[in-house]
Amino acid sequence: MIDEQLQVLSSVVASQTKLHRRFGGVVPEVASRAHVQQILPVIDEALRLAATRLEDLAAISVVTHPGLVGSLLVGLTAAKSLAMLLGIPLVPVNHIEAHIYACRMQAARDVFPAIGLVVSGGHTNLYDCPEPIGFELLGSTIDDAAGEAFDKVAAILGLDYPGGPAIQRAAAAGNPKAFRFPRSFLREAQRLEFSFSGLKTAVLYEVAGTPPAEYDRKALAPQYVADLAASFQEAVVDVLIAKCRQALAARGRKALCVGGGVVANTRFRERLATLAAEDGIEVFIPPLSLCTDNAAMSAVAWELLHRGQTAGLDLDVAAGLVRKR
Repeated sequence: MIDEQLQVLSSVVASQTKLHRRFGGVVPEVASRAHVQQILPVIDEALRLAATRLEDLAAISVVTHPGLVGSLLVGLTAAKSLAMLLGIPLVPVNHIEAHIYACRMQAARDVFPAIGLVVSGGHTNLYDCPEPIGFELLGSTIDDAAGEAFDKVAAILGLDYPGGPAIQRAAAAGNPKAFRFPRSFLREAQRLEFSFSGLKTAVLYEVAGTPPAEYDRKALAPQYVADLAASFQEAVVDVLIAKCRQALAARGRKALCVGGGVVANTRFRERLATLAAEDGIEVFIPPLSLCTDNAAMSAVAWELLHRGQTAGLDLDVAAGLVRKR
């Protein structure tokens, strides 16, 4: 629950990490079923914590894209039902753009115009953000997202799921220069895209040979794993920082808003601080609670509501990215 001053009255997250751990990644059918089971208890808990009644609500915001269609439909069905029952506006929200808006919430002031970067398990996207809404997609990953690459490399190294925290823990004892892994498009300033599939494959070839052969993950030496994790992590961060710098220069922006689960990575945060100091820009990063997926960042719905960007009950979901505007 978010009030008009963007204060978080309640934020309830029903994590599915344990459900998906044994699969090493998110299984859409499992995710959808868990959404069905959890959505009403989560709504009830959010109302209770916010000391708010349904009839006190001014509008219902709902994420419609991008994402897993089954899970999105569960949320949309609940949102439509509440909006119709209460006779209040239904406000569609872009999940990825909401991650960037979380920076506005944390700053408690206007942060736009800015370049926006969202780095998560499913997306690695760069946006030009002249205003709080209406972002222009500058580029995205052409294969694996950064967070997805973290999960896959963690599996290669025999580390836990989710891969981001596991890689970070292992990398703490490693040498980031031990292995020279590829950094796709690093020096192609005009190409604001990402590619992490080759990097993931390079780690696999280092561990399992070319072509890859069967190997015992538990037999990998701890220092070897630490050096691989640190070198992989540094390669990802190098690319993310380079593309942010290139986008800032291309659009002449002096502010960078960063969101998504990968922003929890300590090394990435360190390099963002260095980028800010070296280039004289402002970098806005939400607190960790607003980096990973959550409902509170959908406070961007207030911006949409004030501009009359509401939807009818024929609203639908979409799995893919929003088109360039």
